[in-house]
Amino acid sequence: MASIVITGANRGIGLALARAYASRGDKVIAAVRSTTDDLDALDVEVHEGVEVTDDAAVQRFADSLAESSVDVLIANAGIHSNETLDDLNWERIRRQFEVNTLGPLRVTRALLPRLHDGSKVAIITSRSGSIGDNGSGGTYGYRMSKAAVNMGGVDLALDLKPKGIPVLLLHPGMVRTDMGGGPGAVEPEDAAARMVARIDEMTLETTGRFLHAEGYELPW
Repeated sequence: MASIVITGANRGIGLALARAYASRGDKVIAAVRSTTDDLDALDVEVHEGVEVTDDAAVQRFADSLAESSVDVLIANAGIHSNETLDDLNWERIRRQFEVNTLGPLRVTRALLPRLHDGSKVAIITSRSGSIGDNGSGGTYGYRMSKAAVNMGGVDLALDLKPKGIPVLLLHPGMVRTDMGGGPGAVEPEDAAARMVARIDEMTLETTGRFLHAEGYELPW
């Protein structure tokens, strides 16, 4: 039984991931700002008050795990807003950087004493953060925050490789959640199944890759 930490596990993709891991018998530790009825219905360990923009809150969560080891850390917590050139809300943009970019780095650093040789780190990013794939513009804060977390993930992959810990940057695809949807979108449970498969497959030899949940490489 593996120990799986998932941030932002109270809804959407995070909840679907928690359900997928719990259903196969893994120990799921859900780190959330506040729980939901759907999360409470699962057989998982819920830690509330984990605000990924707050150093003290993240450290309290890490300390609460005592001597527990973490086999898989999934940095999933994220937010999205749709700034255009005509509507650049600086506060919303800054908030997206705090959550989407610095959040995964903050959580990974705090949990580093709980990670071990053979642990894995998966950062849930987005194809929207791909510079090479940007053909439409707009969505400034979200795009920039995800491009930045991709760089942070590559840095982590290089720094953690000597410790035996691979890092994966994972785009879930188009998923029907509060944050997204549209034509071709899949249900969160389908996306979660694909993401779990990608995380299972990751090794030190493949660390630092930017993958679609379906398994193919995405351009930086």
